Amino acid sequence: MYNVKIYVTLKKSVLDPQGTAVKDAAKSMGYEAVNDVRIGKYMELKVEKTERDIHELLDELCDQLLTNPVMEDYRYEIEEA
Repeated sequence: MYNVKIYVTLKKSVLDPQGTAVKDAAKSMGYEAVNDVRIGKYMELKVEKTERDIHELLDELCDQLLTNPVMEDYRYEIEEA
């Protein structure tokens, strides 16, 4: 059994209106050090697969279900449960 953490972010070439809104709000509150904000998604999965097969499964899940490959990038971390 593995615990998997998946991080999904918009590609750098895709505009992020939510991130821009948060950045602008932070600056208006006096947080001038905030120069850029990108909003993403975070997911946790528990997966029963062999270590050899888990990467293939996660890539398929991310490409076909959990992300929009045209607009989003993903990365994941795998830990033994």
